[in-house]
Amino acid sequence: MELHMTTQSEPLHRLDGEQQTRKFAVTHGTKVSLHEDSEVLKKPQWSALLALVGFATTFGAAVPVGYCIGVINAPASLIKVWCYETLHHRYGSNLSASGIDLLWSSVVSIFLIGGAVGSLGGAKAANKFGRKGCLLISGGLFTLGAILFFFCRAAGSVEMLLLGRLIVGLGSGLTTAVLPMYLTEIAPLALRGTFGVLCSMGVTGGVVVGQVFSLRHIFGTEQLWHYALSFYIILVAVCYLPAYYFPESPKYLYIVRNDQELARSELRRLCKGPNAALVIKHEIDEMDAEMNTKVQTSSFFSVLKDPTLLLPLIIVCSFHGGQQLSGINAIFYYSVSIFKKAGLSTTDAEWANLGAGCLNLLVAFLGPMLMSKLNRRPLMMFSSGICSLFLFAIAFVLYYIDTSSSFPILCIVCIMGYIFFYQLGLGPIPYFIGSEIFEVAPRSVAMSMGSLSSWTCNFIVGMAFPSLQNAWGAFVFLPFSATCLLLFLLTKFYLPETRGRDPSEVAPLVAKGFRSKVK
Repeated sequence: MELHMTTQSEPLHRLDGEQQTRKFAVTHGTKVSLHEDSEVLKKPQWSALLALVGFATTFGAAVPVGYCIGVINAPASLIKVWCYETLHHRYGSNLSASGIDLLWSSVVSIFLIGGAVGSLGGAKAANKFGRKGCLLISGGLFTLGAILFFFCRAAGSVEMLLLGRLIVGLGSGLTTAVLPMYLTEIAPLALRGTFGVLCSMGVTGGVVVGQVFSLRHIFGTEQLWHYALSFYIILVAVCYLPAYYFPESPKYLYIVRNDQELARSELRRLCKGPNAALVIKHEIDEMDAEMNTKVQTSSFFSVLKDPTLLLPLIIVCSFHGGQQLSGINAIFYYSVSIFKKAGLSTTDAEWANLGAGCLNLLVAFLGPMLMSKLNRRPLMMFSSGICSLFLFAIAFVLYYIDTSSSFPILCIVCIMGYIFFYQLGLGPIPYFIGSEIFEVAPRSVAMSMGSLSSWTCNFIVGMAFPSLQNAWGAFVFLPFSATCLLLFLLTKFYLPETRGRDPSEVAPLVAKGFRSKVK
């Protein structure tokens, strides 16, 4: 068998398949076959620091995002009354019912607007302050928002409530734009899928936690609703305590900051164990490959104008926006009314809504295992295809719900089935797919645009769904079904498989736009 020495100028992942089976690398003076190296790289390389960062950022940054989404629904009537009484006491105004509804729509939607703005600013902030720096900024925004929520009732200030919602929206947008990128950049190749879904898991879990703490049996009362809005601050405070110890992204340091020594130092902190040297060498080779590519596009407008980045940008934005337009938020925003239409009482509908949130969370916990074992393309196609069928079934069953006694139960089954299959692919994959098809230089812009697409479509669904439901009835779910079908087709024809591949290997596969041939 022929022996071959690889050097920095010929990284391991640049060798073709035949060479990888025939040639050898030298690691610490020991000859190890590249096939064995490949097997080592496929095994998870956990370290205490890596586990700490994954745990702390998920609970301290991602969970508050979901918490601020889920906490606002249950105490809505109580907060509306407080807003009416506060405005009357301070300004002598008497808002009409439509005026109160408009004010409440502002309280809900200003959070989504803040999310869109925070996402848009995430691209520049991620390259200017670093991935870790952005997470610290978002933690500060969450803290300031919680303070405003806690004291708004005592201060009798509706303005503080609105400002708090805007600020936590900014923090949430920044988090969803930067956190998946940060986690996938600090994780070794074998764990990128696992770490990529942590943000999705945190947001999903945060929604359920927010729903629980806003129940009338806990903080959902006239005297305690402000505790419900601000309770997430405990998670932020605890999980950000070791933030000074968090590493900066080695890829950001190596490629964007051009600080190669510090990048190597952070890699040594992250990679521990007997195979650490091999893992570090692979990461350095990967970063060298990205630095040696012809185009290192990083500014916002240059990324948008680069024709080689058009298709991957469309994929990322379509996945993020399609995730929101797939109907998941419509079901969770208005699931109580849907369950009531299916024949449940108000109390039973509220418990069914909580049950749907718990199912969503439980299936989300399968994400790390699924992403480490299964390829992205088939998982996304399976999830989007099945969800399309379930959404069509929901529209059909709701339209004919009065014609059969079994249809109400069938409607609930379809909703739960949709939630289950949504979390297998549609839920987690859009959060991190940008990190797997974009190289480091344009990645922050792509992730920012994807997050912006997500928040914008979330806002559209929240504002338009009630009107469309009144106009179209059960058929309002058909556009959601069509969206899932379009995502299925986009994945089938244009998304290359990214699992186990370096972004420098994936990026050329989509560089020819819609003429690209995926593999």
